[in-house]
Amino acid sequence: MSEPTGAARRRGPFKVGDQVQLTDPKGRHYTFTLEAGKNFHTHKGSFPHDELIGAPEGSVVRTTGNVAYLALRPLLPDYVLSMPRGAAVVYPKDAGQILAFADIFPGARVVEAGVGSGSLSSFLLRAIGDQGMLHSYERREDFADIARQNVERYFGGPHPAWQLTVGDLQDNLSDTDVDRVILDMLAPWECLEAVSKALVPGGIVCCYVATTTQLARTVESIREIGCFNEPTAWETMIRNWHIEGLAVRPDHRMIGHTGFLLTARRLADGVEPPMRRRRPAKGAYGEDYEGPNADGGSGR
Repeated sequence: MSEPTGAARRRGPFKVGDQVQLTDPKGRHYTFTLEAGKNFHTHKGSFPHDELIGAPEGSVVRTTGNVAYLALRPLLPDYVLSMPRGAAVVYPKDAGQILAFADIFPGARVVEAGVGSGSLSSFLLRAIGDQGMLHSYERREDFADIARQNVERYFGGPHPAWQLTVGDLQDNLSDTDVDRVILDMLAPWECLEAVSKALVPGGIVCCYVATTTQLARTVESIREIGCFNEPTAWETMIRNWHIEGLAVRPDHRMIGHTGFLLTARRLADGVEPPMRRRRPAKGAYGEDYEGPNADGGSGR
């Protein structure tokens, strides 16, 4: 049985073409690609790539200035934060939760809209494997080109489960029997009609939006379309800790707000979602509001 795409690049001694992440004594990272006969240069000296080619991962190299660097392959979270960008990347903290709460499984058929720089595409492809399907839609050709290069650099070439289309999802979506749809875009509510037709019953739509106004409009649109269950929305923040002897405290810096996530599941055809039972606060809906719960959420 052949190895999954990209697996050979994740283990064994360093080889020509491998990505290497160096860590200096101050914890700073430097990422580059191994090439025979080349040198890696820093302001603290240089060393030849050939010193690492054939060496085990976790080796230490010294520059001509006698500075030690730890050499490891970058993890996928490291890679997406250092790769060339066209658009902003989906941060690892959000990508990890998309994989978990959108329940991305091996062999899944996934549609993604808003490829950006290819960060989330890389996470999704690794999760679904060679037997899955990821069809990504990106409206900007320049972003699509950057994403394609980043994904192929990580996996060592084209991924057999990936198809990339330049264009708007709502105008080009032809996929059917889709298990999961991930929308990372300014106006995901514009795609919900097309998404509802592509998803299988029980399938999940997961939206990643940046602002509260986008979040509110997306949730209300999901409720209004009437073929999804009640959506769940959340955000997360990460705070690292400094641990040195008795000095154990939170770091002064943290990864705060990056975006909101929300998920909803496709209902069977012809099924109406149960009426919400919780009463919204007075003034939650304006006088001109005519959408779901226009009666004040009485749950009649």
